Amino acid sequence: MNENEELLNVVDVEATCWSGRAPAGAVSEIIEIGLTVVDLATRERIGKHRILVRPEHSSVSEFCTELTGLTQAEVDTGVSFAEACRILAAEHDAGTRAWASWGDYDRKQFASQCAMTGVAYPFGRRHTNAKLVFSEAYELERRQGMAGALRIAGLPLEGRHHRGEDDAWNIAALVLDMVGRDAWRLTSTDY
Repeated sequence: MNENEELLNVVDVEATCWSGRAPAGAVSEIIEIGLTVVDLATRERIGKHRILVRPEHSSVSEFCTELTGLTQAEVDTGVSFAEACRILAAEHDAGTRAWASWGDYDRKQFASQCAMTGVAYPFGRRHTNAKLVFSEAYELERRQGMAGALRIAGLPLEGRHHRGEDDAWNIAALVLDMVGRDAWRLTSTDY
């Protein structure tokens, strides 16, 4: 196994959101990228990272702050989406390293925002929907949210739920649980 096969980026994003419809002219935009690096060979979480992203076409609603804890003032200190994608590629080998997220939301949000902004998609084709793999590993009839999956696996929820860096850390724990059960598998996604 070479380094790009041993290491896995687990990604979780938080995006602007509203309790109902988005205000006129606003679109859901990534405001936080959480990334945990997992060493599949040693079965360890080896890095916890956070990138704050400044939205350009929306603002953080009160509902979004209640859900994520993120405020407009905090995300205003973040980098542009283009810079966040550059950081993912340059500092986290996003274009060559396999990656996983809980469900397909994160992958689709990146694809949508990249298309909307003209920013190059930072990830490669090796994306695994960890929620799907977990459901198969535990033979569940219904796919679970991350918090429910942690309960099923007997793992604690560490940090704040709906905070990108903490959710990525917790999803990485679920990945390692599946590795320990010989149930983890990397997949490729066609775009």
